[in-house]
Amino acid sequence: MKLKDRKKILIGPSSFGDSDRNPLHYLVRSGYEVIDNPFKRRLKKHELFDLLEEGVVGLIAGLEPLDKEVMQKSNLKVISRCGSGMSNVDVDAAKGLGIQVYSTPDAPTTAVAEVTVGALLSILRFVPQMNQDMHQYKWNKHIGKQLQGKYVAIIGYGRIGQRVGQILHAFNAEVAAVDPILSGNKSNVPVIGFEEALARADIFLLHCSGDSPLFGDREFGLMKKGVYLINAARGGLVDEEAFVKALDRGQIAGAWLDTFDQEPYSGPLCQYEQVLLTPHIGSYTVECRRQMELEAVNNLIKGFEELEGV
Repeated sequence: MKLKDRKKILIGPSSFGDSDRNPLHYLVRSGYEVIDNPFKRRLKKHELFDLLEEGVVGLIAGLEPLDKEVMQKSNLKVISRCGSGMSNVDVDAAKGLGIQVYSTPDAPTTAVAEVTVGALLSILRFVPQMNQDMHQYKWNKHIGKQLQGKYVAIIGYGRIGQRVGQILHAFNAEVAAVDPILSGNKSNVPVIGFEEALARADIFLLHCSGDSPLFGDREFGLMKKGVYLINAARGGLVDEEAFVKALDRGQIAGAWLDTFDQEPYSGPLCQYEQVLLTPHIGSYTVECRRQMELEAVNNLIKGFEELEGV
């Protein structure tokens, strides 16, 4: 196939291909021209306008904003999301414009679940603080807490939430699910209301979709003092100003945040040693990235084959 006949594909995720180049090589061998993200970070809306101008018909998408305006001003035919969530993609607009949309919902499950539990154990036992002390030649011990027996509310009990629940059962934690589309019990885990979770939980794990604040002044005020919060879902789920106030008054004993409204993050939470911060690495393992990226490429190719009646 001549280069001029190749379909142009924009690669949105800045880390795509870092751990394994085979998905990219497969895309090229399949007859596509690849355009890399030149900014090496999450693309902004105005940057998408420019990058999608040059006859780009396919997009391997990360978390860049893909609203109706972006789609209307593009020639996109297929959007293949490298990841599970679709909150950054206006799926209805895509459908109305005849754009095929795919995601990779299964690939991140184990990676995100494992790092969630690992981070939770770390903050319960003050591992980051003691590691920092040791590297400064300080022999300081912080007494921590055990996971066993803690009441853990998992907000969002989909693939990742359920996998986390399975792991937590091995620690003999008391697990409850909060999910509006579920009722009764799910995989031997009781499904409770959000208000009940606020009153009872020792630990909150966020694995739900959405970008509107789920935790604000009211919600933090209803929690027990000294709870733990884990957000491996979306940064917008936690009102940062309310969260800072909850930290200041001791409502939150510890937290791990892996997602933020603005990335890279450089906000006030960097000043709190009891808040473990990571740069959106929930799915960032060699195994997970390889699976997600290969699935995203396969979905993209499948989308064009369906459009062309292959």
